[in-house]
Amino acid sequence: MTIKRLIIQKTSLEKFFDVLIQKGKTIYAPKRKNEKINYEVVNHFSEVCDDYIQTTQSAKSIIFPRTEKLFNYNKGKGNITLEDFDPDQVPEAVIWGVRPCDAAGFIPLTAIFNWDSKDEIYNTRFEKTTIIAFSCTSADESCFCTSVGGNPGNTNGADILLTGMGDKNLFLAEVITEKGEKAVSFAPNLFEEDPGIEKEKYLADLPKQFNQEEIKDKLQAFFESDLWKKQSLRCLGCGACAYVCPTCACFDIQDEVHGKEGKRVRCWDSCGLSLFTLHTSGHNPRSVQSQRWRQRLMHKFSYMPQRLAVYGCTGCGRCSRACPVDMNMLEHLISIQEIQK
Repeated sequence: MTIKRLIIQKTSLEKFFDVLIQKGKTIYAPKRKNEKINYEVVNHFSEVCDDYIQTTQSAKSIIFPRTEKLFNYNKGKGNITLEDFDPDQVPEAVIWGVRPCDAAGFIPLTAIFNWDSKDEIYNTRFEKTTIIAFSCTSADESCFCTSVGGNPGNTNGADILLTGMGDKNLFLAEVITEKGEKAVSFAPNLFEEDPGIEKEKYLADLPKQFNQEEIKDKLQAFFESDLWKKQSLRCLGCGACAYVCPTCACFDIQDEVHGKEGKRVRCWDSCGLSLFTLHTSGHNPRSVQSQRWRQRLMHKFSYMPQRLAVYGCTGCGRCSRACPVDMNMLEHLISIQEIQK
């Protein structure tokens, strides 16, 4: 659908939030706890934090949880009873306050979970979730969305994008999808027609620092390069970068058994962990950290564009912020671009 541009007063945002609650939506929004800001279920607008550049964790976990039950089973006499995933148990949800890089992260995630087979659990959650994003009016040294095809006012992946007009107590509301249109229809009186606001002057200034297409072209030639060893010398293989990333989708599947009952669960994993590729024989095709670091960058900037026609990085900068030894993704990507073939 064509993007519809409306405006909403800052004082009306709380009313819009309350209407969504009244319509039975479960709302996830950034909430401050001690020094961290993360997405949590909120019931009152006063709980929502809006003075942040980026949350600690991404919004990924709302659609693709850290651990989720796939099914229960019970072993009886001569038979097994299976309790499968019930899509009716998934609530209608709203993710409120997502930054554009997080909203864009659902594009590669959706591509991954629909690549060779369609994942019912992921798709059910995604279809029942409305994403209301807020443009970025400020950025820090870890942000690089403009280098990977995004920008501080990017509409990709969002159902509604709200952009604050500085001190005018006014927001531009770009209604992008049918889900966004439905949300606005709950309270149409809160919105007015856009008089022609130019949102770009209110967005964070974030210069482009590398060309992702150029990096993609270079990576294949660097597969056996010493570059990977140099870049990975500090890496601990802790997996923090994957767990905060809005696009990483590696997972493990385990059975938890208690007597005759059990459940199968899916839980996050990471290609940066040493056990991820360990074979039963004891052989590990990526036995050293440099190979695992290479896999991380190749996957995001070479394999995914080739296989899924989408990059696996949105430039949110969380990996650099979360890394305990300052494995700075942006610096490494710039260094790759600067190397002459």
